[in-house]
This record gives sequence, C-alpha cells and structure tokens, in this order.
Amino acid sequence: MDKAALYSVMTRSRYGVVSSIANGGTPQSALVGVAITPDLEIVFDTLKTTRKYANLISHPSCSFVLWWSGEQTVQLEGIAIEPQGAALDRYREAYFGAWPDGPARLSWPGLVHLVVQPRWIRYSDFDQSPPLIEEMRFLC
Repeated sequence: MDKAALYSVMTRSRYGVVSSIANGGTPQSALVGVAITPDLEIVFDTLKTTRKYANLISHPSCSFVLWWSGEQTVQLEGIAIEPQGAALDRYREAYFGAWPDGPARLSWPGLVHLVVQPRWIRYSDFDQSPPLIEEMRFLC
C-alpha cells in the first residue's frame, strides 16, 4: 500500500484513540476527533487542561488507533507537536475541512491543536482472507 492509498483509508476515520504516558509512567488513552493530512499526520484539538495535553507536551511519543468499519484498523506511533504560526494555520485548515464546527471552538479558553507526525504505521484488514497487514516506517 502506498502513501496515497493509506491516506485514502485513514481519512475514512472521524475518531481515533490517542495513547500517551503521564509523568508517573501511567499509560492514558483518550478518544478524539481527527483529521488526516496527505503526509499521514493526525490533527486534533484539545484543551490545555486535559491529561493528554500535559502528557504529550512532557512526553511527545505517543500512539494512535484509527478504525472505521469491520476489522480494518490503522495503528500509528509518532511524535506529537503543538504547531505555531503558519504551520498552525495549515493544520487548522486540514482540521476544519474534516470538522466544519471546529472554528466555533476557537473561542474556548485553552483550546489548542496538536499534530502527531508518524514514525511507524500498520494497516490491518482482517475482513479478508488471508488478512492484509502492511507497515510503513518514516525517518525520524
């Protein structure tokens, strides 16, 4: 599966679970609304008061699971960043394309957009026999 095909698959998902590590080493997961960029980055919004925000700022390594139907999933490991300036505008544009109500949340105190840049992705489709499982690695 090439990058364009994986992008097409990933954009089927509106939600994903992001997993992060707290300062004490405890794993924590949260369901978030997502947007996917053509570079296979995952964009989501959150509040600075959330556990995931504190975790990802302190320990940016994280993982994601996306799914849409049946037994098809994308597992992703990556690095979370909080974009600024022109990069933030670009990521917000992608996010608002997937979530047209997103601009209304910009007035919420402490709202931020985070981006997870992939380092490893596994696509699994267990709806077919034999199952299709493909992996991609990205330079750090």
